[in-house]
Amino acid sequence: MSVDYSKLGLKVGLEIHQQLDTSTKLFCNCQPELSKEESEVLFLRRLRPTQSELGQVDPAAFFEFQKGVKILYEANNETSCLVEMDEEPPHPLNLEAVEIALTVALMMKATPIDEIHVMRKTVIDGSNTTGFQRTCLIALGGEIYVGEKRIPIEHVSLEEDAARKTGQEGKIIRYRIDRLGIPLIEIATAPVIYSPKETEQVALAIGRILRATGKVKRGLGTIRQDLNISIPQGALIEIKGVQELEILPLVVEYEVKRQLRLLEVREELKKRGLKEDDIEEKVVDVTQVFQNTKCKVISKALGRNLRVLAVHLPKFAGLLKRELAPDLRLGTEMADRARFWGRVGGIFHTDELPAYGITLEEVKRLKETVNADEMDAVVFVADNVENAEDALRAVVERAREALRGVPEETRAAKPDGTTRYMRPRPGAARMYPETDIPPIKITAEHLESIRKRLPELPEQKLNRLMQEYGLNKKLAKQVLDSEYGQLFETIAMKTKVSPTTIAAFLTEKLKAMKREGIPIENVSDNQFLTVFSMVGKGELAKEAVEEVVAWLSKNENATVEEAIEKLGLKMLSMKDLERVITETLMENADLVKQRGSKAFAPLMGMVMRKVRGKAKAQLVSQILKRKLEERGNC
Repeated sequence: MSVDYSKLGLKVGLEIHQQLDTSTKLFCNCQPELSKEESEVLFLRRLRPTQSELGQVDPAAFFEFQKGVKILYEANNETSCLVEMDEEPPHPLNLEAVEIALTVALMMKATPIDEIHVMRKTVIDGSNTTGFQRTCLIALGGEIYVGEKRIPIEHVSLEEDAARKTGQEGKIIRYRIDRLGIPLIEIATAPVIYSPKETEQVALAIGRILRATGKVKRGLGTIRQDLNISIPQGALIEIKGVQELEILPLVVEYEVKRQLRLLEVREELKKRGLKEDDIEEKVVDVTQVFQNTKCKVISKALGRNLRVLAVHLPKFAGLLKRELAPDLRLGTEMADRARFWGRVGGIFHTDELPAYGITLEEVKRLKETVNADEMDAVVFVADNVENAEDALRAVVERAREALRGVPEETRAAKPDGTTRYMRPRPGAARMYPETDIPPIKITAEHLESIRKRLPELPEQKLNRLMQEYGLNKKLAKQVLDSEYGQLFETIAMKTKVSPTTIAAFLTEKLKAMKREGIPIENVSDNQFLTVFSMVGKGELAKEAVEEVVAWLSKNENATVEEAIEKLGLKMLSMKDLERVITETLMENADLVKQRGSKAFAPLMGMVMRKVRGKAKAQLVSQILKRKLEERGNC
């Protein structure tokens, strides 16, 4: 499907959430790091939604409560305390984080508010032990430019990061609370982004400003992008948790396709004469149809005395298998709803049958039992009666929504750019004041002090990288957009290695290694600095850097010296190098005799294969040329 986004009327708003590199968490003195130690404390909770001051219950909070789950929290004493466990009131707001957020706001020409008030935002999916997330507004009304286009910044806020999910067994979800409370800056744009490509460009521009502070964390999970996407006649869809910048355009593209195809489904249902009242919430027990089924899933369920329940969806035949986006069909969306609302493993529907061991005869008897004809679809579930009924009610509601068009909802991003149903859109009843933290006044003197210390803007840094380090424009841009931009300058200043060599490794090479699945985030800045320092001192060949970094990434807490020792990459002495070259010449005496100095290229390749990582190519070249000349003069 080819889409002209300028004619379509696509609107995208972007929210960037970036962890700040502070010395403590936002509301306590714990280390803002993920723990690699075993959990020392476990405690079990069930969170419940509460009414707002107006007596309203947020629909997203109620949705999470409906799942009936309990939360098992894991804690470690170094990275969490009684504040994260909700056993002690929060400490005063981290002023270091406030200063970073104000710095970012001023760089975006936003107007800081006069007084910071912390608020509570209802969240009861288990990711916060309190049942809410603490957040505070820092500034309003800024702007950035992408090319010639002005992108308004609606607000800059500061909030605490959530706990991280580590697993689920049945209705018990496990969360590790080490990440809970790490300071996050949130930057929200106006919905003035009009194409998938522009979405990436805006995110990149905001990321450059954040990195310019030198006070943001790096690595997978430290930055997350949320998108608010809408098209005419469609709906406002919130997509949460896009971690990779490169897939932002894909997420937008797939969501536009999804909404356009849902609108096509709506039109098709109207052509077929379907009305909402025709879709009845009538659940039928069809267990008898599958008493002798060869379907393993259903047979196993019946062996546990579970039931098979079904609903009849009139005039839906063929539409449940219609593709909305890659690996996403209307039937998939119904299955997502069924899983969340009904706690079932999945659904079956007649658009995909016969299959899975279900025969054509069983499909025929199923349709007869629920009184469905060839234009109708049937959805059925094998589970206990309560779960199956809840699941099928969710399916019926999704079917009614299909007749209306695109339902407003919150969806979660997948690594491939597709999305899945996450929860209903939150309402206005989810925010209320935090009474345990006093407000903080922002004085004119404080703001003036920050203005005098603002970091250089990305455009200024780009020019400086080219002038100061001799990088070409392409490489300078890569450094500017890299998580390792600050580290590049540190290494370039403290070692004798060519800045171009450092920049190419920290951008192009690390990106390639990451694609190969090498966990480069495990290598510390100090280890990178040590590696390049050894290269500059002649203690390690630059050709060996990739091998050393790859080994360090898989052997945490090891030293660079240990990596070199284990890999056998200790530099050869001049005596040993001369010996290897002499041996290579003797082994290839006929080649030298036939080609003389022209044998240099193949001989160089042979020597480098023997000494790669243990000697500098330049030194090998010098010795080999000298020895070839000596032999030529004999």
